[in-house]
Amino acid sequence: MTTQSPFSFLEGILQKLPLPQLQLPTWAVHEAQRRVVLLLNHVLMQEPEAMARLTRQKNQVMLVQWRSFNFKLVATPAGLLDLATPEAVADLVMTMTDESPLALAQTALRGDKPAVRIEGDVQLAAEVNWLVEHVRWDIEEDLARVMGDVPAHTLSQMAKTLASTLREFLAKAATFVPGQSAK
Repeated sequence: MTTQSPFSFLEGILQKLPLPQLQLPTWAVHEAQRRVVLLLNHVLMQEPEAMARLTRQKNQVMLVQWRSFNFKLVATPAGLLDLATPEAVADLVMTMTDESPLALAQTALRGDKPAVRIEGDVQLAAEVNWLVEHVRWDIEEDLARVMGDVPAHTLSQMAKTLASTLREFLAKAATFVPGQSAK
């Protein structure tokens, strides 16, 4: 018997609500994208191999899409990323196929990657896949620069415990069968 997540009911209700289409001002979208690029470059600069791989893909344009949101990035000669011009033609298109924000959040909390449809340059796709698999942001190290080693480690451990607890909760919720007692 297949089980259904108790969250599916909530998700169904949210999808049926006639919510107004959120349209952010262009300047706000651009600024948010700039901040994401700064964060991505900060993480990339911690990994020389990642920068070397992006250098080989210089001037290649990647388009990331989810629902009505999209984000064009270009690999720079320095091995970093920058926003691509709106008229730039994408060499690689990555579209997140799951439309549900709740399902994406659950996937992220489980530590899984979202389902993505990839079209375009195979070599660029392989490099992006390598980046996703191997580059990680060491948040604890960045926090330690600001607040010291002990508080950063404590905060990091608390975050890891919270994430682990959420993962366990989601795993139990996914196997929940109404009418059965919890163990």
